[in-house]
Amino acid sequence: MSALRVAGIQHDIVWEDREANLTALAEPVRAAVGDGAQLVALTEMFAVGFSMATDRTAEPPDGRTTTWLREQATVTGAWVCGSVPVLAADADRPHNVLTLAGPGGELHTYAKRHPFSYGAEDEHFAPGDELVTVEIEGVRVSPAVCYDLRFANQFWAQAADTDLYLVVANWPSPRAHHWRSLLIARAIENQAYVLGVNRVGPDGGGLDHVGGSIAVDPGGEILADGGTSAATIAADIDPAVVADVRARLPFMQDRRP
Repeated sequence: MSALRVAGIQHDIVWEDREANLTALAEPVRAAVGDGAQLVALTEMFAVGFSMATDRTAEPPDGRTTTWLREQATVTGAWVCGSVPVLAADADRPHNVLTLAGPGGELHTYAKRHPFSYGAEDEHFAPGDELVTVEIEGVRVSPAVCYDLRFANQFWAQAADTDLYLVVANWPSPRAHHWRSLLIARAIENQAYVLGVNRVGPDGGGLDHVGGSIAVDPGGEILADGGTSAATIAADIDPAVVADVRARLPFMQDRRP
């Protein structure tokens, strides 16, 4: 079983301008795949920003952004993901959906389970109710979105079947230390890789973001760090390393609910 090369694109977002963002991100996605990435992650609500104006930003499940992700995956031959404000036909509020598109036309979705009430996200977005794990080239990938990172029980529930936690975010700079600390903690306590992908730049709500995207190994060591400017990070995810760490240090067997 070989390692999976993953990349996280730490990028700025043009506020509520879907076409501008999709146009700007196409080249970084292609470049990441050209450098060997088999899975490329963009940020939370990468095409519009963390906007609560869902009347302007939400789209149907087969909308423009989801279609774009599928196109990128098909053209590049890699998996491509990011979160999208998705409004189903029978729903009164959209979900914040991490959408993972595969090169063969596959589509897997995870709806953010913890809307950020401190920022009124819960007033505009409905919470998801399902955990999702997707196997990609032998690596078991469990997605999460931003505020989910604060809730260890979600990560614990998936640990036994997870090699890589994938967390996409719009995490603001005043709490950047929390972002980094929690990503490392989730890796250590679950003995799994973590890829956290955060945006940079100001948003339309007055918040600034300083990136801090990192890839962490199952022992809590930093494999890649995006710093505070636009950047692409990459790391190799080896499920054999996860199995070895858990066999040598069987801490999780002592976990209690």
